[in-house]
Amino acid sequence: MNAAPLWSSDPRPVTDVELGIAMVGGPRIFVIASDRAIRTLMRRVLTAAGYRVEDGVPGPAALRAIAKRKFDLLVLDINPSLGVGPQAVPGSRERSTLPILVLCDNEDAAVAALDGGADDYVRNPVSIKELVARVKHALRRKARQEGKTVPLVIGDLEIDLLCRRISSCGRDVHLPVRLYEVLKVLAEGAGKVLTHEEILRAVWGGRHANRLHYLRVAIQALRRKLEPDPAHPRYILTEIGVGYRLEIRTRSKVEAQAIS
Repeated sequence: MNAAPLWSSDPRPVTDVELGIAMVGGPRIFVIASDRAIRTLMRRVLTAAGYRVEDGVPGPAALRAIAKRKFDLLVLDINPSLGVGPQAVPGSRERSTLPILVLCDNEDAAVAALDGGADDYVRNPVSIKELVARVKHALRRKARQEGKTVPLVIGDLEIDLLCRRISSCGRDVHLPVRLYEVLKVLAEGAGKVLTHEEILRAVWGGRHANRLHYLRVAIQALRRKLEPDPAHPRYILTEIGVGYRLEIRTRSKVEAQAIS
């Protein structure tokens, strides 16, 4: 990538709120770029979007890293002026089967990279939204190929465990780590009743398996974040005396009021 700007159109500073809130334990991305400024910006954007990011410069050390470590995606900056052309893609592909997203300046470089084994590309200058969207798309495709989870959609609620993104009515919902972990446990067992103890052990650990008030407070907070009407929940349902269940079909307002 040359001296052209990385980000397109909007010159104002980007806030962490616009980028999203980073979560611990997201998919791992390895960024390879000769330009230190590109590596720094990519790390900031992708970390804030919820991913764990490592970076390196092109060369044998980077190839060893992608061969040995368990990354979920490789982002490769194609920069012929710094000696990194599309031919770098086949070398990376030989070392790993993980998806490769390339950053490039022109169509010829993009075509050559795709022919060499890249999975997708982003033209420079790119927007943050496009970059993050293409990363999410690559990770979802990888998950489908591996038979992993795909986003769970229940009415207006979407839970994407792979990308650690929650949205309600099309808007991102930012959850503290503990609330996210409670929702994750419920989503992994969607449709099933999970006991209080099961959830407490999974999120807080065995020593806190009898701290029912921890869970009640977390469920109330989740409902305030996710439910159209927290007093009459449609998604996170209480099984009295037993535990909670994440409903896998949308309840009407009348049904929710009748049950609660």
